[in-house]
Parts: sequence; structure tokens; C-alpha cells
Amino acid sequence: MSTPSPPNSDCRMYEAKFPEVDTPVMIQVKEIGDVATHVSLLEYNNIEGMILLSDLSRRRIRSVGSLIKVGRIEPAMVLRVNADKGYIDLSKKRLSEQDVQLCEERYSKSKLVHSIMRHVAETMNVDLEDLYIHVGWPLYRKYGHAFEAFKSIVNDPDSVLKSLTRVVKEIGSDGKEVAKVVPAISEDVKDALVRNIRRRMTPQPLKIRADIEMKCFQFDGVLHIKEAMRRAEAVGTKDCPVKIKLVAPPSYVLNTQTLDKDQGIRVLTEAIAACAAAIERHKGKLTIKESPRAVSEREDKMLAEQMAKLGRQNAEVSGDEDSEEEEDTGMGSSVDLDSTSSGITE
Repeated sequence: MSTPSPPNSDCRMYEAKFPEVDTPVMIQVKEIGDVATHVSLLEYNNIEGMILLSDLSRRRIRSVGSLIKVGRIEPAMVLRVNADKGYIDLSKKRLSEQDVQLCEERYSKSKLVHSIMRHVAETMNVDLEDLYIHVGWPLYRKYGHAFEAFKSIVNDPDSVLKSLTRVVKEIGSDGKEVAKVVPAISEDVKDALVRNIRRRMTPQPLKIRADIEMKCFQFDGVLHIKEAMRRAEAVGTKDCPVKIKLVAPPSYVLNTQTLDKDQGIRVLTEAIAACAAAIERHKGKLTIKESPRAVSEREDKMLAEQMAKLGRQNAEVSGDEDSEEEEDTGMGSSVDLDSTSSGITE
């Protein structure tokens, strides 16, 4: 007895088998020949295409290797399509900057959708093309791109998936074949799809940070700096709280976490303005070293390591603390607000 073949896990991303003429597509270079470059179209299940060397660039070609390399992934414009013979001619020199941007954005979304669909198909042992026929491509038609539908599924799966159905044929009690409308996918496959979409597409808070220097040489300078820091934190909101930390006098960092990058940058900018206004009232000075920006995990880790190192160095200093207690200025003293109700920390 022969074992059944496993479900197909290869499929194009879009319903059309071939791209339309004058459409930018994402390609991967497979082979560079004497007169043409052979590529695969990543969005169309790696079907083959060809770029003549004369279509690589508008400029005179001195070295093909400087324009294109085997393995490179980049956009190209579709010139001609022969669906019967499977020939697709492409061009790089016909691309505009807008074409490149649109292609990269679309491919990024399509690649994520395809990754989710393929994972569900493989783990649930269903055919990937069948999953696209009954779920993926109907969502492309309805929402413009399945990515937009998947974003809605994160919060309300039924509003998107409930309308998807398929027609199955059954033999009725009278022995005749009847058509029956059923959900497009089983509950198990639906649960797996929703679970994977939520895991891959739930928005993650962005970390926004700004670096400043703040000094105040007036009497009670540290108290003035504390007050300026409180004013900065007071600008924060529930969705975008602001925290300010001492790195090493006179360096401070302001940070927040938010789902909206523009909102985070705007709130930190307002916090810096409030902090500057407060310290300048006491003849202090605030200098922006790094404007508000989104930071990566690596940058955040580097800051934490820098602050930990400075903390260890400060802990090793001893012997002259008492002699400097009277010099309570904003320039050389660390700001300790643990004894207050503020959320500001070192």
C-alpha cells in the first residue's frame, strides 16, 4: 500500500500566475550570462525571468559585476510576458525610485503573509495553494492586500474570517449530489492561523530616546535639576510615559516606549522643551546631544552597560564624600530622587 504524498507547500503569493506588464516585481539573480541575466520571481513561486544586459542600466556598462550579482534580491520592471511559453522579460533601467519603494513595501508585506500561510499549511498538514485559494487570495481581493486583513485579525478574527466560505459537494439522502456552503477552513486550521498571525503581527512597543546635557551652577542647583526632570516626566501620557535617567553628570537620557513612533518623538520633544524651560528659569542650561529617535535593542543594551559601568566606578570612589557634601551643585553631584515620590531614577 503506497503512502499518500504530503500536501503541497509551494505556491505563488498572488492569485495571478504571471505578473502584469509594467509592474515592478522582486527578483533574485540566479545566473549572469554573456547577453542576459537569468532571475527568479520571488513573488510568483520562483518562475524564471530574464534581463538583457542592455536593460540593466541607463548608463554605459563598464562592469556587469558592479550592477548585478548572483544571489542578490532587488526589484525589476516587467517588460513582456508570454504566458503560453512562460517567458518573462524584465528591466532594471525602467525602474523609478517610486517603483522601487512600492515594490519593496509590497514584497515585505507579502513575504510576511506568505511565511505565516506556509507555516500554518506545514504544521496543520494542509495544501498551501488550497489555503491561498480559500483564505489568502479572497483577502487580497477584499482588502487590497492580505497584510491589511491580517492586521485586523489580530484584534477581531471573526470579523475577517467569518465571511470566508467554500462550496463542497455531498450526496444527499436521495442519492443526488448537492452543493453545501461551509466555512473556508476548519476550526483547527483557523485557530492555528489566528495564533500565528498574533504571534508575528502583534505590534511591539518602540523605544524612543533622546540624549541631553543639563547644568545649573546656582545655589541649590541639584534641586533645580530635580524639578526640571519632574517637569519633563510630567509631559508623559499613559500610552507614552516619559522617564529621565542620569548617565553621568551632566549627561541624561529621556526615554519612552510607544506603538506610535511619531507620537513618541513628539512627546519626548515636548518633554525636553519643558525641562529646558524649567532649568533656564534658574540660569541653568540644557543642550540636546541626540534628538529623539527610535533606538534598537543593541543601542539600549549599550546604554545599560555604560550606566552599569559608571555605577561600579562611582561605588569604588570613597574617602572624600564628607568633604564634598556642602558642594551641592547641579554640575558634579548625582541626582538621587529615591527619597521623593517622583518616578525619576538614576
